[in-house]
Amino acid sequence: MTTTPESPEPDQPRPVYVVETPRARHSSGLFWILMLLLILLALPYLIQRIMYGLVRGREMAKAEVARELLGELPDKGGRYPWVAKSIAPSVVGIDTIRNSQRGRVIVPSDEWAHLFRTPRRPWFLQDKGSGVIMDDSGHIVTNYHVVHDAVAVTVKLSDGRVFEKVEVIGVDPPSDVAVLKIDAADLTAARWGDSDAVEVGAPVLAVGNPFGLERTVTAGIISAKGRKHIVRNLDYQDFLQTDAAVNPGNSGGPLVNMKGEVVGINTAIHGEAYRGISFAIPSNMVREISERLKTEGKVARGWLGVTIQELNEPVARQLGLDSLLGALVTGVVPDSPAEKAGIEPGDVILQWNDTQITGPGELGMAAAGTEIGSTAKVKLLRKKKEIELDVKVGERPAQLR
Repeated sequence: MTTTPESPEPDQPRPVYVVETPRARHSSGLFWILMLLLILLALPYLIQRIMYGLVRGREMAKAEVARELLGELPDKGGRYPWVAKSIAPSVVGIDTIRNSQRGRVIVPSDEWAHLFRTPRRPWFLQDKGSGVIMDDSGHIVTNYHVVHDAVAVTVKLSDGRVFEKVEVIGVDPPSDVAVLKIDAADLTAARWGDSDAVEVGAPVLAVGNPFGLERTVTAGIISAKGRKHIVRNLDYQDFLQTDAAVNPGNSGGPLVNMKGEVVGINTAIHGEAYRGISFAIPSNMVREISERLKTEGKVARGWLGVTIQELNEPVARQLGLDSLLGALVTGVVPDSPAEKAGIEPGDVILQWNDTQITGPGELGMAAAGTEIGSTAKVKLLRKKKEIELDVKVGERPAQLR
């Protein structure tokens, strides 16, 4: 009997046994302890980001729904809550620390007083204002006087986020406009309206942070348009007047129409406290200036180079004028376009190109809006005779911007 040898079994993988040593168990334990510590350290930040996201999500959802409904609701007082919701995520609070003579005094406490030469001497001043988010890139428009002389600027969003790193992109003192920038995501930009189309009597809301009371909403109407000579040393004025309550801290906040669109930036009040009259820079002016500040960092304007004042009845009679229309030249800047053109103190400027000059404000606006280097035709009254002069418009000096 022949026996056939069995074929050898194919190679089988040999079992591998892992023996966990005490050292391996110790390393594994350290790893999980480190992971737990990292989680505990990151947890507050994660919770904060989640909370910001939840608040931001609610604000953005309310704004989106409100903006849709505002196109359907009738133009009545019942729109106010929806208008407020639509603009709320676009309004920011601005805190500044400055070394000027405005704002609330911050005094070192007694325990630190010995570090200063004069105990209890004020060292910095704190002020508050408002602003409006212009775009998704983080640009914010506010008033120049809100950030003037500031050594530190802080921006607080409606969702609670606070930004201490704020860049001042550009300022325009003659119009009291400034543009800031923050590095932030998930921003809700405001919608802009046409301030030229706003009618006297139209309802509006003012939104801001008066006295630090965040996103306060007040209601009123457009009381007048084209107000000039309101703020001293502010050359570029064409204010909207409103009776919406505005107080310190509202500066830089939006004036909003019943479509939820920004038609003005709240800037000034009549007197030291609100007395039923407040003023806002028209949105069309703000948009033009802010875009130039974003792209160029400044606003170059035409310049004549005169000091002027309004006419009164005795002066008008003495000069042979039948009305108080015009701008009285009281001084001419040496080597200015005015001096080169032959304008003299005592002249009354009546017309700039095709613009009739009713007062100093109109002349300033007309000159500022004229292309630098171009020639303007100026009609004026001198010694009871009308004459015309050609003025080559210069650029407003940097120290006057």
